[in-house]
Amino acid sequence: MANPLRGEVVKLYKNLLYVGREYPKGATYFRERLKCAFMKNKDVTDPEKISTLVKRGNFVIKELEALYFLRKYRTMKQRYYGDEPVKK
Repeated sequence: MANPLRGEVVKLYKNLLYVGREYPKGATYFRERLKCAFMKNKDVTDPEKISTLVKRGNFVIKELEALYFLRKYRTMKQRYYGDEPVKK
């Protein structure tokens, strides 16, 4: 069972766990969903399919980072501008 993609999968899982710490619904919720997603695909043995799933996981990481940046941007904007109406 020496799969060369195993290292990539483990790395992806660890990165997703790290990124999921700031998930809006909580880290526990994210961890449970992540575990379910990985367990659902645990029997996949085709290297091409595994590579596709890893690429999808990396895309999810980028989407989560974008979500976090947007949340931080909105918070900063609210701190500086408050609830003032937008001037045109």
